[in-house]
Amino acid sequence: MVVFSGSIALLADTIHNVGDAVTAIPLWIAFMLARRKPSKTFTYGLRRVEDLAGVVIVAIILFSAIFAGYEAIDRLIHPQPIGFLPWVIGAGIIGFVGNEAVAVFRIRVGREINSAALIADGYHARTDGFTSLAVVLGAVGVWLGYPLADPIVGLLITLAIFGIVWQSSKAVFVRMLDGVDPAITDEIRHAAGHIKGVDQVVDVKARWIGHQLHAEIGVQVPPSMTMADTDRLADGIRHEMLEHVPALRVATVRVTSRASANADAHANHYAPEPVQVRSELAEGELSIANTPSGERMRLVLNRPVDGLNAVVVIDRAGHAEKLILSPTAANPLALESEVAPAEPHEFDAQLIVSAHGKKVVQPFRMTEPAGHLH
Repeated sequence: MVVFSGSIALLADTIHNVGDAVTAIPLWIAFMLARRKPSKTFTYGLRRVEDLAGVVIVAIILFSAIFAGYEAIDRLIHPQPIGFLPWVIGAGIIGFVGNEAVAVFRIRVGREINSAALIADGYHARTDGFTSLAVVLGAVGVWLGYPLADPIVGLLITLAIFGIVWQSSKAVFVRMLDGVDPAITDEIRHAAGHIKGVDQVVDVKARWIGHQLHAEIGVQVPPSMTMADTDRLADGIRHEMLEHVPALRVATVRVTSRASANADAHANHYAPEPVQVRSELAEGELSIANTPSGERMRLVLNRPVDGLNAVVVIDRAGHAEKLILSPTAANPLALESEVAPAEPHEFDAQLIVSAHGKKVVQPFRMTEPAGHLH
């Protein structure tokens, strides 16, 4: 119909439709390669080839946009008559119906298997459907006596294709760079908080390999926990992660003791260096710890002290910030504040500990690392 009618809008729509059909080829190749078993070279298998297919799809869509745009601009500069308008309208309607059916199918399957490439391809097909309707509008415009309506619609279709290029490229390249929705890591961190015995979630990492989500979580447990209890805790965390995140296929849990966990925690959330507590009532370490509930002021004792009360008084401009440290259920040697210390985390303060009628005040200063921005 493009040859018979000379419609540039229908040409742009045809280029877009052909490009959409061609994108199924790299997807099919990617899904076939992803079925191969892992090898000594590709220990995770070839599921990441799906991301490469996404790049090829974006390139195909971009090429179709550039070509359609060139033809539309050329027709605006050099107008030509258009014929067979009823057939052009019929072709546009058929294009819309066919593309919408393909779009619904691809998007539904893409969401079921969590494939960013297939979902992007589905939205591409949906845009094809709307551009087919634009062809109908352009033909009606020509029929009403506006011959430039056809190339103008062709140019609008080109802009729509460029929009799909931008939307699809963001999804594909974010996943290629191991980017995930922050809500996923938040949900994983929340899942670990349901497990009794977890003192602190040290770090959470996740990435997509093809359309399968892999996640890794590190948690801090009391040093006194036995190996058997640690194994049960790790199994419980893994179960909660799989329950909370349906797309998750592989969950790795790292369990570490307090000494090593504190080092990792400070490296991850850039808190000030901990303060060593030395007094006749208590000895230990005072720090701003990263917990599932947020940052908390935490005092970890070297030995238990019966009836110990601890308060941190921070000297703020014009007022004093008071944080009461209470024993935690997970670790009898740890005392934490119920709320986070206010920003900034660079301040002069006092730690006041008391027990059995005695009270000791230890002044201290916390300083944030260079380059730490809130």
